[in-house]
Amino acid sequence: MSTYHTPVSINPKPLIGEVALITGAAKNIGRSIALELAAAGATVAINTRSSLSEANAVATEVHAMGGNAAVFVADIADPEAVKQMCAAVVSTLGTITTLVLNASVRQEIPFTEMTFSQWREVMSISLDGSFHCIKNVMPGMLARGCGNIITLAGDTALTGAIGKVHSSSAKSGLAGMTRALARELGPQGIRVNCVSPGSFNTTRPSSRPARQPAAGRIPLGRWGDSAECAATVRFLCSPESGFITGQTIHINGGQWTFA
Repeated sequence: MSTYHTPVSINPKPLIGEVALITGAAKNIGRSIALELAAAGATVAINTRSSLSEANAVATEVHAMGGNAAVFVADIADPEAVKQMCAAVVSTLGTITTLVLNASVRQEIPFTEMTFSQWREVMSISLDGSFHCIKNVMPGMLARGCGNIITLAGDTALTGAIGKVHSSSAKSGLAGMTRALARELGPQGIRVNCVSPGSFNTTRPSSRPARQPAAGRIPLGRWGDSAECAATVRFLCSPESGFITGQTIHINGGQWTFA
């Protein structure tokens, strides 16, 4: 017999009472996620490693819309810094109920020129940083009996890309981490999903400009907007997606299709 009875009603603010920590939230997709979750009612903790002025600007935007936000500076590759950050979030905003792992290093370096330190920088943020953050928010989620963790990967995790051996490898690791954690933490009420953006209009600090495909190669005929990625993250954090876990959602305008 089915245990599903009635659809969840659509709530314009489904995240009221939630506290969301978003890593790398000062710019681009991270900024859009912070604004989207705040608009949905969540209190947002905006993490940045070094872009303090941009992070403060995001917090100002949240406050202007009537939301609650605070900025927390920490390098998530540093386990002690993550421990202190998470403790500060809990003490300032409350128990972290949603974790969005967006922070990463996005740069193109041919493998023949890539140094081990450049490889490790990407791994230490994308994989090690995710490990540190999840370990620190887990006690609060387990005590509450529910929680949401969203990882941000990328289509190059499956397609590969020239100059992105390090980031493709790290993003593949995040997708695997998502699936494994979803199985392990599901019985405790914690959902874990992955959002995989394709080609988006974002600013990049790298001296090597990122290779963006011509919009004509994308079936929808354009690049993605950060707000579209943020809306998917918001959905995965909301009660409407309560039976979704362990999934990778590709947002790429149909440029790639995956089984």
